[in-house]
Amino acid sequence: QVQFVESGGGLVQPGGSLRLSCAASGSIRLVIMGWYRQAPGDQRELVARIGVVGDTNYADSVKGRFTISRDNGKNTVYLQMNSLKADDAAVYYCNRVLGVTSWGQGTQVTVSL
Repeated sequence: QVQFVESGGGLVQPGGSLRLSCAASGSIRLVIMGWYRQAPGDQRELVARIGVVGDTNYADSVKGRFTISRDNGKNTVYLQMNSLKADDAAVYYCNRVLGVTSWGQGTQVTVSL
């Protein structure tokens, strides 16, 4: 079973940017991948997904600000987050979109002055 390790989170001011990385323990070349987030008290939500040919979809709340990408050679998925808002603060996870497997520890994103 492929495992995922997320990194790149941190504290950023509103309007700032972060780039998250998700390293997979095995090949994700034929896997539709997604970035999810979960804020305290909320359900985990899918915010961005990328297909096997690089096609992307975004939640309305992040459209135009977040960009998901993948490097199959490195078994890594990225999430570039720009114009961050307080509402973006959450723990961010990556996983398959179809057939979600075990969750990693995630990476915390905090947006604050």
